Amino acid sequence: MHPARAFIETDAKVLIARASERGFAVIVAVDGGRPVIGHAPVLVDERLARFHLSRANPLTAALISSGAGLAVITGEDAYISPDWYGVDDQVPTWNYVSVEIEGPIRRLAAAETVRLLDELSARYESALTPKPAWTRAKMSSGQFEAMTEAIVGFALSITRLEGVTKLSQNKPRDAIQAAAAALAALDDAGARAVSTRMLSQSRSGAGK
Repeated sequence: MHPARAFIETDAKVLIARASERGFAVIVAVDGGRPVIGHAPVLVDERLARFHLSRANPLTAALISSGAGLAVITGEDAYISPDWYGVDDQVPTWNYVSVEIEGPIRRLAAAETVRLLDELSARYESALTPKPAWTRAKMSSGQFEAMTEAIVGFALSITRLEGVTKLSQNKPRDAIQAAAAALAALDDAGARAVSTRMLSQSRSGAGK
């Protein structure tokens, strides 16, 4: 978590929407004092972050044994040149948005895991229209059941939900808008996304 209070995000609605929009997390557990890390698509609501991992993934065993986990979702990010601000004595920095979800964790039952997989595929297939949506009904008999034996589903109960919204909001509004314009001019989709967030944040009252 960023130590500067100006950048700490605690609005649960903002954080859940951000996590849901990104939909992909770094999952962390501690095993014998050593961090164990994996990556997974997540479904997040007000209470839970649900995901699945390969049964063979070392993180799976670490989550089961520790009974707790941390999910980190990082959104758009971009380098910010101090030249863009038009303000003296600035230094380079990095703007980004993120979410941290922490809490106790439990294994999902087989039916819960199947429901998670169905919800995940339905969500992301819907974004591919007009392509007909894939469903597991298209699989050969028994194949889906065999493949789900190789994974473990998890539900992380949310006891800590925090994030970072670092969009130059500690700078003068004119400086924010100048930096956002410079990002928007780059041939980089991520930089342009950060620019859009900076301008939105500025319009909402951020900036000195």
